[in-house]
Amino acid sequence: MSPPTVSHTTGGERFEDDLQLSIVGLASEYPPFHLVPEDLDTLAKRHYPESTALSKVISINRFTGIESRSAIGDVNHPIVNQAQPPSIKQLNELFMNEGVKLSVNACRKALAEWGGDLQDITHVISTTCTNSANPGYDHFVIKELGINRNAEKILLAGIGCSGGMAAMRTAANIALGASYRRKPARVLVLACEISSVFARSELESIHHNQEVRIGICLFSDAASACVISNGVGKSDAHGPVYNILGWRHEVIEDSDVDLGFDVDPLGWKVILSHRVPTLASKNVQPAFTELIKSIPRLHRDGALPLATDFDWALHPGGSVIITGVQSAMAIQEQHLRASYEVYMEHGNSSSATVMSVMNRLRQPMHVEIGKEDVVACAFGPGINMEFMALKRGQKVTSGLSNGHSNGRSNGCSNEHSNGHYNGQSNGHSNGVTVEWQNGLPAEELD
Repeated sequence: MSPPTVSHTTGGERFEDDLQLSIVGLASEYPPFHLVPEDLDTLAKRHYPESTALSKVISINRFTGIESRSAIGDVNHPIVNQAQPPSIKQLNELFMNEGVKLSVNACRKALAEWGGDLQDITHVISTTCTNSANPGYDHFVIKELGINRNAEKILLAGIGCSGGMAAMRTAANIALGASYRRKPARVLVLACEISSVFARSELESIHHNQEVRIGICLFSDAASACVISNGVGKSDAHGPVYNILGWRHEVIEDSDVDLGFDVDPLGWKVILSHRVPTLASKNVQPAFTELIKSIPRLHRDGALPLATDFDWALHPGGSVIITGVQSAMAIQEQHLRASYEVYMEHGNSSSATVMSVMNRLRQPMHVEIGKEDVVACAFGPGINMEFMALKRGQKVTSGLSNGHSNGRSNGCSNEHSNGHYNGQSNGHSNGVTVEWQNGLPAEELD
């Protein structure tokens, strides 16, 4: 069978040299708790007997490359320690409390950096895949922030880990349309996910169905926000974080069943087939090339820039996805350093993660050694691929820019400060090989 090809592209586009679109505020907010790999062992042994599937998941969990996953509670949180797994009603109530708080904090930081009047926010574009309430969580975030209740809002669903980038793309298109009408646009973009509370739901499937499910090893909690401006009207107080050069959306053909997040009476269930890393790595290069072709200002003497001419804000979906893209694009760890750091320190926070990586890239240490141009990239259910080309503005951040409330540093931990990472760069880590069988990962001890 021939490899999947890309369809339903935003092909044939050409972006003008100056879209006058910029990100003028950017922030992430992580909750105060950090789940280490041993915490999954503790929770599993507390509620479930040993089994072949559970033993495999626990073994895989030790070698994901994640040092800790940010979470709204520790391993003793009541929501994951009930006699039965929490219902979707309980999970909704928790999201509307914890998720809204995280979102408000992330938005306040992004809005503060922008420095404008809240009443000048014209649109709010939000996304989540871990809640489906009506009205959506964005409604309550807007109320808490005090934004004009008549600001146009859109809540994106069904796009999982690509949601943050899809929301930025949507915001950029809206802002560009407003520019055509010579109207100001200041668009607040928000992504929030509360994934850690699905641990018992995942363990139920592992126990009862003897399924090897790795989502429980990867996902974490966070909110991220940014403000996108079209430059029309009042001047933005502090200048751009990033200038937006162009974007691209593609769908990988015949991949509908490979990546998903299905609703369940006990929450949502991650679908992650063995083909995802291969599909991502095979399709990233042609999509990147088409993106760069569409942005003439990036061309040099008629030639296209190389992937190595950019820093990469890649959504860290998993270590194999990161290293697969790294290999496919012939780039080095240093080009993906922010993705590795966020992945190791926080895990995969789904749609909220890519903006966290973008935020990390503007810390002084990353600016000093980094490239002027940045490519942001994410993969989500569909499989959707999202790309955005950015040029750094003048702003850098320092200190706890990613919203840690427990005093952890945002920089590399000491063992990673030399630019080397513990990701599974060749599929091996500490004697364990992660392979895939029948759509599920299985480990082989060497």
